[in-house]
Amino acid sequence: MNHQPTGKRFPMIILTRSVILSVVILGLVFWSVGAATERPNIIFILVDDMGWSDLGCYGAEIHTPNIDSLATNGIRFTQFYNTAKCNTTRASVLTGLYHQQCDMTGPNVMKNSATLGEVLRPAGYRTLASGKHHGTENLLDRGFDHYYGLRDGCSNFWNPGIQRPGEPAPARKRARYWCDDATTYHPYTPEDRNFYTTDAFTDKALEWLDDPDLHQKPFFLYLAYTAPHFPLHAWPTDIAKYAGVYDEGYLPIREARYHRMIEMGLIDPDKNPLPEWDGKDWDQHDDLERRKEIRRMEIYAAMMDRLDQNIGRILNKLKAQGKLENTLIMFASDNGACPDDTIRAKDKSTRLEDFGKINSYETIGQSWATVQNTPLRMWKGHSHEGGIRTPFVVFWPAGIRQAGAIHREPGHVIDIMPTLLELTGAVYPEKANRMGTLPLEGISLVPAFQGKPLDRPNPLFWEYSEGFAIRDGNMKAVRMRRAVDREWELYDFSRDENETYDLALVMPEKLQAMKRQWEAWYASVLAYETSVKE
Repeated sequence: MNHQPTGKRFPMIILTRSVILSVVILGLVFWSVGAATERPNIIFILVDDMGWSDLGCYGAEIHTPNIDSLATNGIRFTQFYNTAKCNTTRASVLTGLYHQQCDMTGPNVMKNSATLGEVLRPAGYRTLASGKHHGTENLLDRGFDHYYGLRDGCSNFWNPGIQRPGEPAPARKRARYWCDDATTYHPYTPEDRNFYTTDAFTDKALEWLDDPDLHQKPFFLYLAYTAPHFPLHAWPTDIAKYAGVYDEGYLPIREARYHRMIEMGLIDPDKNPLPEWDGKDWDQHDDLERRKEIRRMEIYAAMMDRLDQNIGRILNKLKAQGKLENTLIMFASDNGACPDDTIRAKDKSTRLEDFGKINSYETIGQSWATVQNTPLRMWKGHSHEGGIRTPFVVFWPAGIRQAGAIHREPGHVIDIMPTLLELTGAVYPEKANRMGTLPLEGISLVPAFQGKPLDRPNPLFWEYSEGFAIRDGNMKAVRMRRAVDREWELYDFSRDENETYDLALVMPEKLQAMKRQWEAWYASVLAYETSVKE
């Protein structure tokens, strides 16, 4: 016989030591940030192949008012780092590990790790991912309630799939895997003739933000755009905004960006001198090539402009829902500007009037990439600052103490997971996806939100494609993999943030010690693949 309760009773709550500790920690976190009375909604926006100076709030002439507003009312970091490449950075953002530890440079499967989806969903968050993953896994299988977007590295913005009746054949160079929750398309051919990937990723995110479940649950949205990665594709109305802006060529744009950074207080000209120009002379181009170079940068700016417009759509939705005040928004790029011009060098047949359209596959090239990374050295794929340093904007009205602040200590994408663990009270698991997980490598950035210094006990490390590097405090050692002399360089960032004055011969013992640290780290991360078993 079933007996119904005859009086008022209180539910029994069993509090284990771990539960009590989590509750206490969570309470202390919210007390320390000062204003948040409930866990924040979280949006991490990751863009693709964007240079360090490509935002208005980092010195650009490109119109990015929505991102600029996040910076004005939040924090800009001046020394925040990625891994120099798309797929490796995305793995580190999602896992809090170096990409070598989760084997992302191999089969593009995130091993030995838990993703932000796998960590935040058990903590009560609705987990959403829209955009580029650049891995072989469907994020729906890695802790996300929804995933929509490109599983590959890049695609045609107008049509990732096959030619539709009545349109030119889409220019594309790779196979295209596209996920819409449990369905994977290969290739994905949208029916909508007004399809454009930047808009489509935002459309899907906005659809999810109207989910009734979000009335009761906080959400984590990973919004990972492919813009402004090649191919250079943009709406004609957006391109038209930049007519005439780039007619004078590389150097005037570069110098104007540099001086705006100084005026903003982002850089100190003594520590950040503008390097001598080592790209092409604008006058070396014939008239047609100059017009092509102008149009390439006009399209790139238009891609950034459209990106900002879409972020504005997200902000307007949050405002309308009354959620903006307690939403933590972070914005970064997966690597520095991309100098690739090998694709266009193989195919010079594209007519100028077709630039930006479905049948074109243009890239920005090394000279404009140097401008985009003003004033840093090198580009995507390198461990010099132009490859690994990203603009990083953090916005959270309920949790950031000083709006408009500039934070000058090093941060890294491996710090995102520890930061969100602290803010949400989520528990990092010992196992995920049927595998053991490795200890996290980063630190929490929460002190920076309060204007406090970060306490980083270990150096930061890099290894990808053209570069190796280690950063320990203000000292950085860096080497190019295929350089003729293959010698390590040494820089003191307390005086030289642009890697201008090599101290390798002045401080040989310091350099040798840092090289040994890097070698020990690299040996250890390579060993992780076999040390963690299912």
